[in-house]
Amino acid sequence: MALYFRDESGLNRKNIQDNRVHCCLYFVPPFGHGLRPVDIGFMKALQEKVNVVPLIAKADCLTPQEVLRLKLRLREEIEKWGIKIYQFPDCDEDEDEDFKRQDKELKESSPFAVIGSNTVVEARGQRVRGRLYPWGIVEVENPAHCDFVKLRTMLIRTHMHDLKDLTHDLHYENYRAQCIQSMTSKMNDQRVESPSPSLSSPDVDTEKLIKRKDDELRRMQQMLQKMQQQMHEQDM
Repeated sequence: MALYFRDESGLNRKNIQDNRVHCCLYFVPPFGHGLRPVDIGFMKALQEKVNVVPLIAKADCLTPQEVLRLKLRLREEIEKWGIKIYQFPDCDEDEDEDFKRQDKELKESSPFAVIGSNTVVEARGQRVRGRLYPWGIVEVENPAHCDFVKLRTMLIRTHMHDLKDLTHDLHYENYRAQCIQSMTSKMNDQRVESPSPSLSSPDVDTEKLIKRKDDELRRMQQMLQKMQQQMHEQDM
């Protein structure tokens, strides 16, 4: 967001590239009994900066019943600790029934239990991405094995625009307001350190007034350039 704010505050704003992160996939380990203290701390630190989507990693380590119990436990703990995760928006009344059904399935499947693999194996005469075990094959894109397809559908097809809108309207606007507030506070501190001379009469010299305004504008520009330079150094 710092780089986007720097570009937006510059003079040439026609070709700004949106390099903001619109979604953070937070993986919760399948072992244990829910959220660890480190998970709670990290998710709370991220919730005001990005849309957080919790996932259950390595879902093939659990039975279907264990996956359901862990999902329920995570939902309860997320609500208990007041963690702000991405909330699926309600469907419009004029949406078709297939989309409403799909949206309901996505909401009920959260947090998504997923499986990852960097290998392609053969199953039922077809080449699929999955994991080969002595007892069988776990397919990444098989809805009966994990929620990977539902996660991909949510990110790419159904909720991408909503994630981007939330980033711009909520997270970025909050960040932008904090930056402007910080700049204003620094300007006020400088004014206190070097107060402007009071006007002794209505006939004060016009040139002095203009010079004072120019100096104030110059200080604002220098402060903005300094902040932009600091943001650029942080990004590097």
